[in-house]
Amino acid sequence: MTGDRNSAVCVLGTGLIGGSVLRAAVATGYRAWAYNRSDVGARAARADGFDVGTDIAAVLTRAAEHDALIVLSVPMPAIDTVLSDVRTFAPDCALTDVVSVKKPVHEAVHRQELGAHYVGGHPMAGTAESGWNASSADLFRGAAWAVGVDPGTRAEPWTRVARLALDCGAVVVPVLAAEHDRAVARISHLPHVLAETLAVAGAAGGDLALGLAAGSFRDGTRVAATAPDLVRAICEPNAAALTEALDDALRLLESARDSLRSDGTLGELIDAGYSERDRYDTLRRWDITDIRPGDENWLERLAAAGQRGGVLRTLD
Repeated sequence: MTGDRNSAVCVLGTGLIGGSVLRAAVATGYRAWAYNRSDVGARAARADGFDVGTDIAAVLTRAAEHDALIVLSVPMPAIDTVLSDVRTFAPDCALTDVVSVKKPVHEAVHRQELGAHYVGGHPMAGTAESGWNASSADLFRGAAWAVGVDPGTRAEPWTRVARLALDCGAVVVPVLAAEHDRAVARISHLPHVLAETLAVAGAAGGDLALGLAAGSFRDGTRVAATAPDLVRAICEPNAAALTEALDDALRLLESARDSLRSDGTLGELIDAGYSERDRYDTLRRWDITDIRPGDENWLERLAAAGQRGGVLRTLD
């Protein structure tokens, strides 16, 4: 699949994810440009041949002129400010985002009265590195890209967002905002917290422990190498769902600790963990082929299909 060369994409923020969206969109044939708050980041992108400016008014005015799909790729704390600019300069453009939580973004979009053109999005891809230099046109290849199907979502902007995700090499997972946030709390945000915990607990063993550390410690702490401010921006806006996931994790750890203390075993945790990891390894996505945007009850049907593991690989 290749992008429609008549379609325009405007990316706001060119860090790891936004920069990768810009690279992938250009590579697949879209007319694409971007805004970045940092002049250093913008210069780095321009040095690589990409059209990135630091004047958000000019960037968004251009988006309005070309009916571009606007992609919000800024940290959650900056969303309200950027949305205010979108409302001022490009209120009628199709709008999506790549933020790691969906419900707070959805609420912010509607506070700015931009909901009619908005479709939530979240590509499930990344690395421990950040910034333009970490971005890649191939980052999303084979990844799941959550695309919102909340009530009121319109078919035309939804199709544009889904097509961009597909053109970037991802598969589309239709999902409701609240369900997305509960899910990523467990498979994305909780792993960040556990990685930080493992890094601290492991390092408490001193240089000997760190000197003996090998693959399990390295892999278990990989995302702890992510910049702390970025981890906070990813995890903290999803506080309620993450707290629930942490409560479940603590119950499992406390049960294993108590069992180890009382009879020298780790109880049921090891067998259960092995089983659930095998479930993850063997889970098979299935293709949604009978639902089209704009069909009767299409949002509800896509949400139900996504809950059962369905994905879209094409819109044709």
